[in-house]
Amino acid sequence: MTQQRVRVGIVGPTGYAGMELVRFIAQHPYMDVSYLAGSGAHTGPIGDVLPHLRRLSGLPTVSAFSPAACAESCDLAFVALPSGESGAIAVELATRGVRVIDLSGDLRLPGDVYRAWYQREPLANEVLARAVYGLPEVNRTDIAAASLVANPGCYATAAILALRPLVGWVDAQRVGPIAIDAKSGATGAGRGAKQHLQLGELANDFYPYRVGAHQHTPEIEQALDGVFRILLTTQLLPIPRGIFVSAYVQIDPDLAPAVHARYASFYESAPFVDVLPPGHVPHIKSVAGTNDCQISIAWNERTRILQVFSAIDNLGKGAAGQALQNANLMCGFDETMGLSGTALWT
Repeated sequence: MTQQRVRVGIVGPTGYAGMELVRFIAQHPYMDVSYLAGSGAHTGPIGDVLPHLRRLSGLPTVSAFSPAACAESCDLAFVALPSGESGAIAVELATRGVRVIDLSGDLRLPGDVYRAWYQREPLANEVLARAVYGLPEVNRTDIAAASLVANPGCYATAAILALRPLVGWVDAQRVGPIAIDAKSGATGAGRGAKQHLQLGELANDFYPYRVGAHQHTPEIEQALDGVFRILLTTQLLPIPRGIFVSAYVQIDPDLAPAVHARYASFYESAPFVDVLPPGHVPHIKSVAGTNDCQISIAWNERTRILQVFSAIDNLGKGAAGQALQNANLMCGFDETMGLSGTALWT
């Protein structure tokens, strides 16, 4: 039986997440890039602005975005534009019958929460209610039936995967607030010209930002069913890509001997989550360029604190890779299709 091919559009293909989508989909056996559009000045052959994609054959020219042209050319579309712009475009395409995955934060939260954390006016509540939160390890069935998916944030993905096995397994009241120490490479801030991301500023430096105010905080709490209060500290690493999360959780000491088995069982059927053996720790380089998430756990007897570590590529499982995983589910493909590459260790 011949598998039906899917025509795919990418709105925002010259941003970091967008260019990764082009790279991933070009290797997909049943998807074809049929439409590329930007909202800025980057139009014309994509190889002119992204030389590493020059040798990919058959890619359409990047054009100015047109909802009608996109709907006519695509069965499914990814919208990879900044928050405040991306969500409205995703909804417009969905109303035209296109299956859509939005990579921004515009569709992830209820309107009042979005307004408080993003300092922007949200889309209408009835629009937000249509979007399915696209974390396959939690919402696989709903994603498969969805026509509009809100791709999770990068920090949020790493943190939720690190903590989700604890939901319903530990006494949330006894756990108390969970501290999450999260670090990201510079590509998480996008391709726009920003002084603090210039080499002379970023190299040999390290510091926290958006202290107590990062917009992924409510997203993490929401995806953990609201049972935990989260203190998220985000920090900028002087590296291009990768996220590393360290979470500190006070659990009942009686649960400590079973915690590794709990994680291994929880993610047994999750093809991209690797729960490492005791004594091993994740590495950012182990997941670079992939859709993988490495997780390890360590129980500290002296402090009675569980340490949970997770590592992802912020452009892979934190953005484009996860978006393609969601698209596979929406199209009825195996969720690993086009995502089987190994890590870029060097």
